[in-house]
Amino acid sequence: MSERVVLEARGLGKRYGRRWALTDCDLEIPGGHVVGLVGPNGAGKTTLLNLAVGQLTPDAGSIRVLGGDPAAGPAQMAKVGFVAQDTPTYAGLTVADHLKLGARLNPAWDAALARERVERLGLDPRRKAGRLSGGQRAQLALTLGIAKRPELLILDEPVAALDPLARREFLQSLMESVAEHGLSVLLSSHLVSDLERACDYLIVLVDSRVRVAGEIETLLATHHRLTGPRRDAGRLPSDQHVVSASHTDRQSTYVVRTDGPIHDPAWTVSQVALEDLVLAYMDTAASDGDRPALEVLR
Repeated sequence: MSERVVLEARGLGKRYGRRWALTDCDLEIPGGHVVGLVGPNGAGKTTLLNLAVGQLTPDAGSIRVLGGDPAAGPAQMAKVGFVAQDTPTYAGLTVADHLKLGARLNPAWDAALARERVERLGLDPRRKAGRLSGGQRAQLALTLGIAKRPELLILDEPVAALDPLARREFLQSLMESVAEHGLSVLLSSHLVSDLERACDYLIVLVDSRVRVAGEIETLLATHHRLTGPRRDAGRLPSDQHVVSASHTDRQSTYVVRTDGPIHDPAWTVSQVALEDLVLAYMDTAASDGDRPALEVLR
């Protein structure tokens, strides 16, 4: 799978009336990964994804996807598969109707792949989408996204409304497709457990700003929790970047990023789980002076 940049944003902004849903966003997303995009409500994730697939146009800055303008035309749009937040299907159409529609709308449509997935998932081609379970509708939407044979598959909270079993089955199906077809994937989710299961690259977006981006394995290896006697952040070594901090009268707890070993015996050093890492970067209690707008770790 290619390591090229599949999505690049520079100063990207989108406004709804007087309100900016996304502003001054700079981002690079590498190919050849399953990228998890995470952040609080209002961070701009859905707006970013809708800009990436050409459903919205920027009010500021620029965005390029697979080297082109997302709204450049049918050839550009054919390169990108999209499963929106509500895993859209048409309630009155059967599963077979959806596959026929996909074939008409997508020039590179892989009918054999679509049929094979429908059979393997046990979806009745004659059944209307409105009679399917939430998990089955999500799988149908994923089938439509994959069978168009995109270079980049974008999924916006695709499993948010599913029960745990349906989520696991959806993500397992996604990972099988990634392995079989070499897709690059951008997956937005609030559920860190799903990111852990499916993704190998993480981006944390807060208030339109990328707080951290990198391969998950590297992120976990370079972030640590320090617990010990109360100490100001200014007394930590310069190579220990403070991500978040909390204090009691006698004790300090820091989440730090460092490439080097931590030798100070005053600290109890522990590993940081992915959820703790995400929450640390989302913690608005940390001042902007304590953390950069962008940290890219590869």
